Amino acid sequence: MRIIKRSTLAAFWAVHPETRASLENWLRITAAARWRASVDVRASFPKAVVLNGERVRFEVAGGNYRLIVAFRFDLQIAWIKFIGTHAEYDAVDALTVSRY
Repeated sequence: MRIIKRSTLAAFWAVHPETRASLENWLRITAAARWRASVDVRASFPKAVVLNGERVRFEVAGGNYRLIVAFRFDLQIAWIKFIGTHAEYDAVDALTVSRY
């Protein structure tokens, strides 16, 4: 997958260093993936939650943070839409948020 807004994750872990290992793992797995549907994402990340046909929510750093990614499986693109604390996640609409 080609990851759009990868730099957002590096900027986030610079502020929240406890997320670095989890986010680097997500980047490594996602960049190497050739997913065709959300079910493939869940096979790689069993705790991920499919929000709709395009968006998936990932737990970061033991669930203390949330990552929302929109996928275009036909183009092999993963677009980072949101990363934040659990409280910040609760304050947004996960289906429409586009913070980055």
